[in-house]
Amino acid sequence: MCPGETGMMKSLRQKINRLPVHIAIVPDGNGRWAEKRGLPRLAGHQAGVKKMRSLVEYLNDLQIKYVTLYGFSTENWGRPREEIEGLFRILEERINQDVPKLHQKGVKVLHLGRLGELPNWLQKSIQHAEERTRDNAGLTLCLAFNYGGHVEIVDAVRRIVAEGIPPEKIDEKLFGEYLYTAGIPDVDLLIRTGDEWRLSNFLLWQTAYSEYYFTEVLWPDFTKEDMDKALIAFSQRERRFGAL
Repeated sequence: MCPGETGMMKSLRQKINRLPVHIAIVPDGNGRWAEKRGLPRLAGHQAGVKKMRSLVEYLNDLQIKYVTLYGFSTENWGRPREEIEGLFRILEERINQDVPKLHQKGVKVLHLGRLGELPNWLQKSIQHAEERTRDNAGLTLCLAFNYGGHVEIVDAVRRIVAEGIPPEKIDEKLFGEYLYTAGIPDVDLLIRTGDEWRLSNFLLWQTAYSEYYFTEVLWPDFTKEDMDKALIAFSQRERRFGAL
Protein backbone atom coordinates (compact mmCIF):
# COMPACT_ATOMS: atom_id res chain seq x y z
CA MET A 1 0.00 0.00 0.00
CA CYS A 2 1.44 3.37 -1.06
CA PRO A 3 1.87 6.16 1.51
CA GLY A 4 -1.38 8.12 1.83
CA GLU A 5 -3.38 5.50 -0.06
CA THR A 6 -6.99 5.31 1.10
CA GLY A 7 -9.00 2.17 1.72
CA MET A 8 -10.94 2.85 -1.47
CA MET A 9 -7.73 3.00 -3.50
CA LYS A 10 -6.45 -0.20 -1.92
CA SER A 11 -9.75 -1.91 -2.76
CA LEU A 12 -9.49 -0.67 -6.36
CA ARG A 13 -5.94 -1.98 -6.73
CA GLN A 14 -7.12 -5.39 -5.56
CA LYS A 15 -9.67 -5.48 -8.40
CA ILE A 16 -7.33 -4.56 -11.24
CA ASN A 17 -4.11 -6.02 -12.55
CA ARG A 18 -2.86 -2.90 -14.35
CA LEU A 19 -3.58 0.80 -14.66
CA PRO A 20 -3.33 2.83 -17.86
CA VAL A 21 -0.38 5.16 -18.24
CA HIS A 22 -2.26 7.72 -20.32
CA ILE A 23 -5.99 8.42 -19.98
CA ALA A 24 -7.81 10.73 -22.39
CA ILE A 25 -11.25 12.07 -21.52
CA VAL A 26 -14.01 13.60 -23.64
CA PRO A 27 -16.09 15.20 -20.86
CA ASP A 28 -19.41 15.41 -22.68
CA GLY A 29 -22.84 16.35 -21.36
CA ASN A 30 -22.35 19.70 -19.62
CA GLY A 31 -25.06 21.44 -21.62
CA ARG A 32 -27.59 18.64 -21.19
CA TRP A 33 -26.82 18.50 -17.47
CA ALA A 34 -27.70 22.18 -17.18
CA GLU A 35 -30.82 21.93 -19.33
CA LYS A 36 -32.18 19.09 -17.19
CA ARG A 37 -31.97 21.43 -14.21
CA GLY A 38 -33.41 24.46 -15.96
CA LEU A 39 -30.03 26.21 -15.85
CA PRO A 40 -28.12 28.09 -18.57
CA ARG A 41 -25.57 26.05 -20.51
CA LEU A 42 -22.71 27.98 -18.93
CA ALA A 43 -23.77 26.62 -15.53
CA GLY A 44 -23.15 23.16 -16.96
CA HIS A 45 -19.70 24.18 -18.18
CA GLN A 46 -18.96 25.64 -14.75
CA ALA A 47 -19.92 22.36 -13.08
CA GLY A 48 -17.95 20.37 -15.64
CA VAL A 49 -14.72 22.35 -15.27
CA LYS A 50 -15.01 22.13 -11.50
CA LYS A 51 -15.38 18.36 -11.78
CA MET A 52 -12.10 18.15 -13.65
CA ARG A 53 -9.95 19.16 -10.69
CA SER A 54 -11.36 16.59 -8.27
CA LEU A 55 -10.90 13.75 -10.76
CA VAL A 56 -7.42 14.89 -11.75
CA GLU A 57 -6.43 14.89 -8.09
CA TYR A 58 -7.90 11.39 -7.72
CA LEU A 59 -5.99 10.07 -10.74
CA ASN A 60 -2.83 11.70 -9.44
CA ASP A 61 -3.31 9.86 -6.15
CA LEU A 62 -3.65 6.64 -8.17
CA GLN A 63 -0.28 7.48 -9.77
CA ILE A 64 -1.66 7.78 -13.30
CA LYS A 65 1.08 9.52 -15.27
CA TYR A 66 -0.83 11.34 -18.04
CA VAL A 67 -4.37 12.67 -18.40
CA THR A 68 -5.59 14.60 -21.46
CA LEU A 69 -8.87 16.51 -21.17
CA TYR A 70 -10.78 17.76 -24.22
CA GLY A 71 -11.90 21.24 -23.24
CA PHE A 72 -12.58 23.11 -26.49
CA SER A 73 -12.30 21.83 -30.05
CA THR A 74 -11.42 23.77 -33.19
CA GLU A 75 -15.01 23.08 -34.30
CA ASN A 76 -16.47 24.66 -31.15
CA TRP A 77 -15.88 28.13 -32.60
CA GLY A 78 -19.23 27.58 -34.36
CA ARG A 79 -21.10 27.84 -31.05
CA PRO A 80 -22.85 31.07 -29.95
CA ARG A 81 -20.36 33.83 -29.15
CA GLU A 82 -21.71 34.32 -25.63
CA GLU A 83 -21.20 30.64 -24.81
CA ILE A 84 -17.64 30.67 -26.17
CA GLU A 85 -16.65 33.78 -24.22
CA GLY A 86 -18.29 32.43 -21.10
CA LEU A 87 -16.43 29.13 -21.42
CA PHE A 88 -13.14 30.98 -21.86
CA ARG A 89 -13.79 33.02 -18.69
CA ILE A 90 -14.71 29.89 -16.76
CA LEU A 91 -11.48 28.19 -17.84
CA GLU A 92 -9.39 31.22 -16.88
CA GLU A 93 -11.07 31.36 -13.47
CA ARG A 94 -10.55 27.66 -12.80
CA ILE A 95 -6.91 27.79 -13.93
CA ASN A 96 -6.20 30.67 -11.58
CA GLN A 97 -7.98 28.93 -8.69
CA ASP A 98 -6.98 25.33 -9.25
CA VAL A 99 -3.40 25.42 -10.56
CA PRO A 100 -1.88 26.50 -7.21
CA LYS A 101 -3.55 23.49 -5.55
CA LEU A 102 -2.57 21.14 -8.36
CA HIS A 103 0.97 22.52 -8.21
CA GLN A 104 1.17 21.61 -4.53
CA LYS A 105 0.23 18.04 -5.48
CA GLY A 106 2.99 17.84 -8.10
CA VAL A 107 0.73 18.03 -11.18
CA LYS A 108 2.31 19.34 -14.38
CA VAL A 109 0.11 21.30 -16.81
CA LEU A 110 0.56 21.28 -20.59
CA HIS A 111 -1.53 22.85 -23.34
CA LEU A 112 -2.38 21.01 -26.56
CA GLY A 113 -3.73 22.97 -29.52
CA ARG A 114 -3.40 26.33 -31.23
CA LEU A 115 -2.75 28.62 -28.30
CA GLY A 116 -2.21 31.75 -30.42
CA GLU A 117 -5.84 31.81 -31.59
CA LEU A 118 -7.17 32.19 -28.03
CA PRO A 119 -7.68 35.59 -26.33
CA ASN A 120 -4.45 37.07 -24.99
CA TRP A 121 -5.64 37.03 -21.37
CA LEU A 122 -6.44 33.30 -21.62
CA GLN A 123 -3.11 32.59 -23.31
CA LYS A 124 -1.34 34.26 -20.38
CA SER A 125 -3.21 32.16 -17.81
CA ILE A 126 -2.39 28.94 -19.64
CA GLN A 127 1.27 29.90 -20.12
CA HIS A 128 1.58 30.86 -16.46
CA ALA A 129 0.17 27.46 -15.45
CA GLU A 130 2.66 25.69 -17.71
CA GLU A 131 5.60 27.70 -16.43
CA ARG A 132 4.66 27.32 -12.76
CA THR A 133 4.28 23.54 -12.97
CA ARG A 134 7.02 22.83 -15.51
CA ASP A 135 9.31 20.94 -13.11
CA ASN A 136 6.61 18.90 -11.35
CA ALA A 137 7.01 15.12 -11.47
CA GLY A 138 3.49 13.93 -10.72
CA LEU A 139 0.62 13.51 -13.15
CA THR A 140 0.93 15.46 -16.41
CA LEU A 141 -2.39 17.18 -17.19
CA CYS A 142 -2.77 18.01 -20.88
CA LEU A 143 -5.48 20.58 -21.60
CA ALA A 144 -6.67 20.15 -25.18
CA PHE A 145 -8.08 23.63 -25.71
CA ASN A 146 -8.62 24.94 -29.25
CA TYR A 147 -7.54 21.46 -30.29
CA GLY A 148 -8.50 19.32 -33.28
CA GLY A 149 -7.03 16.02 -34.40
CA HIS A 150 -7.01 17.01 -38.07
CA VAL A 151 -5.43 20.39 -37.30
CA GLU A 152 -2.75 18.72 -35.17
CA ILE A 153 -1.75 16.47 -38.06
CA VAL A 154 -1.75 19.39 -40.53
CA ASP A 155 0.41 21.43 -38.15
CA ALA A 156 2.84 18.53 -37.83
CA VAL A 157 3.12 18.21 -41.62
CA ARG A 158 3.71 21.95 -41.97
CA ARG A 159 6.54 21.87 -39.44
CA ILE A 160 8.16 18.87 -41.13
CA VAL A 161 7.97 20.58 -44.54
CA ALA A 162 9.24 23.89 -43.10
CA GLU A 163 12.30 22.13 -41.69
CA GLY A 164 13.04 20.56 -45.05
CA ILE A 165 13.10 16.97 -43.81
CA PRO A 166 13.54 14.55 -46.75
CA PRO A 167 10.56 12.22 -47.36
CA GLU A 168 12.68 9.10 -46.89
CA LYS A 169 13.51 10.26 -43.34
CA ILE A 170 9.86 10.45 -42.30
CA ASP A 171 8.49 7.50 -40.36
CA GLU A 172 5.92 7.07 -37.58
CA LYS A 173 8.43 7.81 -34.84
CA LEU A 174 9.62 11.05 -36.44
CA PHE A 175 6.06 12.15 -37.24
CA GLY A 176 5.06 11.65 -33.60
CA GLU A 177 7.81 14.05 -32.56
CA TYR A 178 6.03 16.84 -34.44
CA LEU A 179 2.64 16.34 -32.85
CA TYR A 180 1.45 18.45 -29.92
CA THR A 181 1.95 15.36 -27.73
CA ALA A 182 5.63 14.88 -28.57
CA GLY A 183 7.29 12.99 -25.72
CA ILE A 184 3.97 11.77 -24.30
CA PRO A 185 2.98 8.09 -24.71
CA ASP A 186 -0.05 7.19 -26.79
CA VAL A 187 -3.42 6.93 -25.09
CA ASP A 188 -4.14 3.65 -23.29
CA LEU A 189 -7.72 4.41 -22.25
CA LEU A 190 -10.14 6.89 -23.79
CA ILE A 191 -13.23 7.72 -21.73
CA ARG A 192 -16.24 9.55 -23.18
CA THR A 193 -19.19 10.54 -21.03
CA GLY A 194 -22.67 11.71 -22.03
CA ASP A 195 -23.75 8.63 -24.02
CA GLU A 196 -22.00 9.65 -27.24
CA TRP A 197 -20.08 7.02 -29.24
CA ARG A 198 -17.58 8.91 -31.35
CA LEU A 199 -14.10 10.44 -31.14
CA SER A 200 -15.10 13.93 -32.30
CA ASN A 201 -11.70 14.64 -33.88
CA PHE A 202 -9.83 13.97 -30.62
CA LEU A 203 -6.27 12.57 -30.58
CA LEU A 204 -6.79 10.67 -33.82
CA TRP A 205 -3.15 9.60 -34.12
CA GLN A 206 -2.62 8.85 -30.43
CA THR A 207 -5.71 6.63 -29.99
CA ALA A 208 -4.92 4.15 -32.77
CA TYR A 209 -4.73 1.28 -30.23
CA SER A 210 -6.56 2.78 -27.28
CA GLU A 211 -9.21 0.98 -25.32
CA TYR A 212 -12.50 2.92 -25.41
CA TYR A 213 -14.93 3.31 -22.53
CA PHE A 214 -18.29 4.98 -23.17
CA THR A 215 -20.81 5.83 -20.48
CA GLU A 216 -24.18 7.58 -20.49
CA VAL A 217 -23.29 9.45 -17.28
CA LEU A 218 -23.14 13.20 -17.95
CA TRP A 219 -19.75 14.69 -17.14
CA PRO A 220 -20.76 16.85 -14.14
CA ASP A 221 -22.26 13.68 -12.58
CA PHE A 222 -19.18 11.54 -13.28
CA THR A 223 -17.79 10.39 -9.92
CA LYS A 224 -14.68 8.65 -8.63
CA GLU A 225 -16.76 5.46 -8.58
CA ASP A 226 -17.52 5.94 -12.28
CA MET A 227 -13.82 6.40 -12.92
CA ASP A 228 -13.13 3.18 -11.02
CA LYS A 229 -15.57 1.34 -13.31
CA ALA A 230 -13.66 2.57 -16.34
CA LEU A 231 -10.32 1.54 -14.83
CA ILE A 232 -11.63 -1.91 -13.91
CA ALA A 233 -13.04 -2.37 -17.43
CA PHE A 234 -9.67 -1.40 -18.89
CA SER A 235 -7.80 -3.87 -16.69
CA GLN A 236 -10.05 -6.71 -17.89
CA ARG A 237 -9.34 -6.17 -21.58
CA GLU A 238 -6.64 -8.05 -23.46
CA ARG A 239 -4.57 -5.62 -25.49
CA ARG A 240 -3.17 -7.23 -28.64
CA PHE A 241 -1.83 -4.31 -30.71
CA GLY A 242 -2.52 -6.22 -33.92
CA ALA A 243 -1.14 -9.55 -32.67
CA LEU A 244 -3.15 -12.75 -32.64
